[in-house]
Amino acid sequence: MSVVHPEVLWAQRSSEVDEKKNILYVTVNLPDIQAETLEYNLTPTSISFKAKAGNAEKGLTERDYEFHFDLFAEVIPEESSKTLTSRHLSLVLRKKETQAEYWPRLTKEKVKLQQLKTDFSKWVDEDEQEGAPAVEEEEAGGGMGDMSGMGGMGGMGGMGGMGGMGGMGGGMPGGMDFEAMMKSMGGAGGAGGPSFGGEGEDEDEGGDDDDDDDGPPPLEEAEPKP
Repeated sequence: MSVVHPEVLWAQRSSEVDEKKNILYVTVNLPDIQAETLEYNLTPTSISFKAKAGNAEKGLTERDYEFHFDLFAEVIPEESSKTLTSRHLSLVLRKKETQAEYWPRLTKEKVKLQQLKTDFSKWVDEDEQEGAPAVEEEEAGGGMGDMSGMGGMGGMGGMGGMGGMGGMGGGMPGGMDFEAMMKSMGGAGGAGGPSFGGEGEDEDEGGDDDDDDDGPPPLEEAEPKP
């Protein structure tokens, strides 16, 4: 079985005063790594990986993956960490030297490795590190979430159906006519039904209605002729 070099993504942070911010993010971008076959070794000057990945039971081809390279500068293995998930092996390597400058590359030798790529999801330019969100922080949720269920409130538009209260005429006790009943109450202005208007739609004091006919406005006084 041939050995394949997995895709390796990397990014970094630097600090000359805070060791915790002087790190490398290295991700072996390989799903379905079989944990029992994983051989990972980190030294102050190098990193190596070997494992089998895939799942024959799920129809995913099983292959052997491996890589090894020397690091550009030293790291501290004891203060570095690794996390294995179903999607990748995630590494956080602590740089030994605390300095503000970035490493120019991950590897010691200045060579182009096709499988070694920049992790743009974690990368921040050297002069833009201050204020950049921590990689460990997950994105905030989608605000108020899915409000589609509240679409049912559109049914409140059916409150216009309350105009159907006029249909209560046939259902009133004793066959009382609803419209006649309202007239008997004096037909007071807009008192024929509930008002669902907003603020500012209340009637003026005294029961005056905009629909009332107050007659034409008074005539302007004519100026006397010379």
